[in-house]
Amino acid sequence: MPSSSRSQKAGFTLIELLVVIAIIAILIALLLPAVQQAREAARRSQCKNNLKQIGLALHNYLDAHSYFPPSFCVQHDTDANLSIIGNGGDWSVHARILPMLEQSNLYQNADLDLSYSNAANKPSVTKQKIEAFLCPSDIGQIVYSNEYYGTSYGYNGGSWMIWDKDNLEQGHGAFSVNSKYGPRDFTDGLSNTLGFCEVKAFTPYVRDGSDGTATIPTAPATITGYAAGSLKGLLFGGADGNASGHAEWVDGRIHQTGVTTTFGPNTVVSVTGASTDTTTTLTAPAADGDFTSCREGKDNGDCTGPTYAAVTSRSYHIGLVNSLLMDGSVRSATENIDLGVWRNLGQRNDGQVIGEF
Repeated sequence: MPSSSRSQKAGFTLIELLVVIAIIAILIALLLPAVQQAREAARRSQCKNNLKQIGLALHNYLDAHSYFPPSFCVQHDTDANLSIIGNGGDWSVHARILPMLEQSNLYQNADLDLSYSNAANKPSVTKQKIEAFLCPSDIGQIVYSNEYYGTSYGYNGGSWMIWDKDNLEQGHGAFSVNSKYGPRDFTDGLSNTLGFCEVKAFTPYVRDGSDGTATIPTAPATITGYAAGSLKGLLFGGADGNASGHAEWVDGRIHQTGVTTTFGPNTVVSVTGASTDTTTTLTAPAADGDFTSCREGKDNGDCTGPTYAAVTSRSYHIGLVNSLLMDGSVRSATENIDLGVWRNLGQRNDGQVIGEF
């Protein structure tokens, strides 16, 4: 009889299969961080591009009006408080440059003769998401109180003193209340003055605290207003009043659409307190706290003296923030930038020489 041959089937043994799986797992572990870094690099690049668009829009506004836009516009009324006037009233720098950001239709739908908070504008205009105002890395891309949308970029309001509603004194930043600054007002040079910096949407902030000193604070702990003011919540994206700094791109006040160079980029400023949201009480510290002493006198007619503000530039990029200079160039500033240099960049006319940063 012919001998029968037994057929052999090729296949993986259990050990071989486990080895293959282990190799694949190692490759994924090695490649995943690289993929994540590539994605973050792309987001950081898009963030810079957003700032470049804002810079171009500002200069197109300058060409059309012969001055850069004000942070917002007010006047004294008969009660020595502040009331909204023409030229866009309380609308922000962001709102004023909408036509230069291919948002002409939205700009036409906004009634700038009325407050942004008027029913004619809120929420039909105020809750619109503007991609150019949001860093792709910012996690705060949600509608605030179903009426407003936030921003990841704040205009440079100066280093500490923002506005005095009693004598109408302006700060020394690139933008101020009622300002009509042209290039000649930037005696330090447009290339040596910050225009916009990154901020985090939905930041907790303390407001209306007593802090009557004009001396710029050396550290967050030296601002007595953090204890004296009213904490506007720690609930991210919560109900009205909670973590609501930089939550309204239409509002021209410093805590909503601005930034100051009081402290360096990504400075930790912890605040504690009770949330104003009736559904929850939060006492955990927040590391991204901001401070404004008077809200520029708008919606706070009882405050006296200047508005001082420490509204820190922050980002979700590791170790840096992107910033726009008034000449339209975009730079990245690290957390280790010299504080003196950073504060000088926040002033348009302090006469200081600024080196590389």
